[in-house]
Amino acid sequence: MGALDGKVAIVTGAGQGVGRCHAEFLAAEGAAVVVNDISERANDVVAAIEAAGGRAVAHQGSVSSWVDGEALINRAVEVFGDLHILVNNAGFLRDAMSFSMDESQWDAVVDVHLKGHFVPSHFAAIYWRNQAKALGEGAELPQRRIINTTSESGLFGGPGQSNYGSAKGGIITMTLVHARELQRYNVTVNVIAPRARTPMTEVNPKFTKPETGFDKYDPANVSPMVGFLASDAASDVSGQAFIVLGDQVHRMHPAAILGSVTAGATRWTVDGLAAAKDDLFAGAPSGVPVWGGPPM
Repeated sequence: MGALDGKVAIVTGAGQGVGRCHAEFLAAEGAAVVVNDISERANDVVAAIEAAGGRAVAHQGSVSSWVDGEALINRAVEVFGDLHILVNNAGFLRDAMSFSMDESQWDAVVDVHLKGHFVPSHFAAIYWRNQAKALGEGAELPQRRIINTTSESGLFGGPGQSNYGSAKGGIITMTLVHARELQRYNVTVNVIAPRARTPMTEVNPKFTKPETGFDKYDPANVSPMVGFLASDAASDVSGQAFIVLGDQVHRMHPAAILGSVTAGATRWTVDGLAAAKDDLFAGAPSGVPVWGGPPM
């Protein structure tokens, strides 16, 4: 018995790297998987899943395309009869400093990451909302899951990544918005920031596979967390953000009030705010925050 027996899942950007690991892991846990990728690599992943005894079908298309996104959701329903799990994972990098980045670099990355998360989520939400309406008021609704992918750059702001970091930060906010909107339809929405060796990170020597011992940055290490969030065991987990790497899972709180001051029912002045600055920061540093991610 797998943790996802009887479930139908979509994984976007699943032709390689972390996405492929997610697709293969969900299939091994019993889910029927729609493997999405912009390239024909999706067919190779489907073949591997089927060779291991799982069920899968390919979908080739862009997750930022309204037409392809709707077709992706329809593919799951038409082939496997339903949709329970959407894993938004597709993405790539086009890094440049703010003074060097051109319009095409900005547009391409924001398109595939931010819009590419929204489009499949939009059409999945339509499908689940229509199902809920068909079942009627008070009906017990099937459990549904959206698992999004951010990054530590989205959490902490990576230099040279205005496009990527901004899109990934937007995905964190989108996760909260959709968690609030879709809870009435028994949909949980969470987001993970994976740190793993992928085509986007393998140029960094710190991600090199060790000759012996635990391979901390093996992308397959991330997938069990996706499987957990997709399972019935996580039915009470929603609107949450996690960093996942190696043998570690870190629960994040992306936005919190850290200090407050009040002018006492009157409008602030510049001098008044200057005088209250120490109270507002309460001894905490007021400069650029340090990088807050786990050590390498």
